[in-house]
Amino acid sequence: MMYDFNKIIDRKGTSSWKYDFYEEYNKPSDTLSMWIADMDFPTVPEVVKKMEDVATFGIYGYSRPMSGYYEALKNWYKTHFDADFENEQVVFTPGIVFALNMAVKTYTNEGDGVLVMRPVYYPFLNAIKNNKRKLINSPLVYSDGKYSINFTDLEQKIVDEKVKLMLFCNPHNPVGRVYTKDELDRVAQIARKHGVFVCADEIHSDFVYGDNKHISFLNIDRENCMVCTAPSKTFNLAGLQTSNIIIPSDSRRAAYRETVTSTGYEYPNIFGLNACEAAYRHGEQWLKELLSHIYGNYEYMVDFCKKKMPRVKIADLQGTYLPWFDMSAYGLSDEEILTKLEKDARIWLDEGTLFGTEGSGFIRFNIACPRDTVVQAMDRLYEAFEK
Repeated sequence: MMYDFNKIIDRKGTSSWKYDFYEEYNKPSDTLSMWIADMDFPTVPEVVKKMEDVATFGIYGYSRPMSGYYEALKNWYKTHFDADFENEQVVFTPGIVFALNMAVKTYTNEGDGVLVMRPVYYPFLNAIKNNKRKLINSPLVYSDGKYSINFTDLEQKIVDEKVKLMLFCNPHNPVGRVYTKDELDRVAQIARKHGVFVCADEIHSDFVYGDNKHISFLNIDRENCMVCTAPSKTFNLAGLQTSNIIIPSDSRRAAYRETVTSTGYEYPNIFGLNACEAAYRHGEQWLKELLSHIYGNYEYMVDFCKKKMPRVKIADLQGTYLPWFDMSAYGLSDEEILTKLEKDARIWLDEGTLFGTEGSGFIRFNIACPRDTVVQAMDRLYEAFEK
C-alpha cells in the first residue's frame, strides 16, 4: 500500500465545518464527528504539490480551464464510465448543490412539480422548496436491507402532478444503491415519455464496490439529461468548489448556462481548476487504495453488528461512503435515537429524517475516516444502545 488512510489527523483550527463548530451545534468536545460528507484523509499527493506550486507562483489572477483540464476530465470519464462528451458540453458551477438549484430554476417555473425519490440527500428537497416549486415524492421501497424504485408509483406521480423535472441520485445518498442498467433504462423511458428532464447527481460515482457498476445517465439518454459531477467527493476537494456539469443537449445547455451566468458566476477559481486536473491525472492508485480502505470500514461495521448488535440492520452499501443504519428494532422515537447518539454515544451523525420521513428510524454514518474512528464509533454505539 502506497497510502496511509489510518493516520489520525487533527483538523481542528482549520475552519472545518466538521470539527470547528462543536459549540455552535451544542456538541460535547469529545464527540466523534461522522456526519458531513467530507473525508479525514489528505488528498492525492500530486494535488497537494500542484497547490503548492500555484500558491508559490504568487499571482492569482482571473483563470479559465485550458485544454489540459478538459483532457484530464474527459479521459477519467471515458476510462471509468465509458462516457463521452465535448468540451463545450461542460458547464461549471461552484458545487453540486448550486447546480441542483440552477436546474430547478432553469427547467421549471414556480409551482411546477419536481420529483425526488426519498429518502434522498436533503439539499434536493431544499432546492425544490426554496425555489417555490412543488415537491413530488415517489418513495423508494425498502425490503431486506435494500432499496428499489417503485416504477408504477413513479410514473403515476409524474402524470398526476405534471412533473417537469426529476432530481435523480446515483449512487443514491443516503441508501447506498447503485442502479442497474435495467433500472436506469426504465427511469429514462418514463421520463422521456412524459416530457420530464432528468438532472442526475453522480457525485459519488467513483465510490462503487464489489460487482456493482456505475452507469452514467450519459449512456442512457444523453439528450434528456444533465449529469452533475465533481472531484470533491472522490478526492476530498469540496472546499475548492469546483464542479463539472455535463449537458449534451444544445438547447438545454444554453438555457442552463444563461441561468448560471445570471448569478454572476463564470469559471472555477485557479486552485480548483488545478486541483481537479491534477486529481484526474494522478489519482488512480490513490482512489483504488481508498476504496479498499472504506469498504473495509463498512465490513467491520457489518461484522460488529452481526456479533454484538443484531437488531441493527445496515443497508447494502453498493456505493458512496455513507452507510445507512436501520435502528428501528430498538423501538425508539427519532428524538430518542438522536438523544442517545448525542448524549450517550457522543457521535455526531445525520439523523434519518433529514432525508425525508422515510428515513425515520435510520441514521447515516460517514466512514471516510481511519479505522480507529470506526472502531470507537461502534464501541460507543454498543454502549449506548445495548447496555
